[in-house]
Amino acid sequence: MTFIIDKRDRAELFRARVAQAMDATQISQSALARAIGVDRSTVSQLLKSTTARLPNAQVVGECARVLGVSADWLLGLTDRPELAVDLMASALSFTEAPRALADEQIHAWHREAEGYKIRHVPASLHDMLKTRDMLEWEYTPHLGRTTAQAVGASKDNLNWMRSTGSDYEIAFPVHELSAMAKGCGYYDGLPVSTRRAQLERLRHLHDQLYPTLRLHMFDARKLYSAPVTIFGPKLAVIYLGRNYLAFRDKERVQAITQHFDGLVREAQISSRDVPKLLDTLINDLT
Repeated sequence: MTFIIDKRDRAELFRARVAQAMDATQISQSALARAIGVDRSTVSQLLKSTTARLPNAQVVGECARVLGVSADWLLGLTDRPELAVDLMASALSFTEAPRALADEQIHAWHREAEGYKIRHVPASLHDMLKTRDMLEWEYTPHLGRTTAQAVGASKDNLNWMRSTGSDYEIAFPVHELSAMAKGCGYYDGLPVSTRRAQLERLRHLHDQLYPTLRLHMFDARKLYSAPVTIFGPKLAVIYLGRNYLAFRDKERVQAITQHFDGLVREAQISSRDVPKLLDTLINDLT
């Protein structure tokens, strides 16, 4: 529903917000008048008038520019005084993404979301769920000695999840798990012993942590998702490869959350059926 503000109330709100912004920036009436190109008496009248008349758009715009606030806020059209560019900067950030999970930014986002449900679509399998041998096979050729950091970060993330009471939902394509079990595609060359241990670890973690940890597997021929993590209701992060694209505005976080919920709703393998799939994949290993 749209509420229409009486013009007298809007004029009074405009005067109050100009005065508030002047106090915040410690600018005098004379300085403001010089900066916006009007007489001091004009600014004085603008602040003290009791009429319902607002200044023209040029004066409103210049006041907003000099005071560092938005014209919409001065006119009562929004409760956020920030400029549009500042609102965008606070709602969207672009952060460098290391190759492995050993990333202080990721840990900070997890701590920020403590107690909330975390939803995650990994780029492959979630590092938190991988065995040490799996992490070493995956990261050592690219990271060398820093592979140990990835291993440590994986343990830290899993321990954090166990201790905080935060629910963790993970959705990923069925073919990702099948490819890992068969040792094909991305997992070409992965020893069968490592594959077996990895599947058994997934089975163990599911039995141990369900329903706090829930795994869902969707059909990538039907659905697609970029790697994304939703940290509770206030932050959603898309993984681009070398960078994270982090959203904090309510509308986009909700939209990305709805996307994740759609993956769960349309999942080919629900969390309750994951153990059966894992048992089948383990038994089929040769």
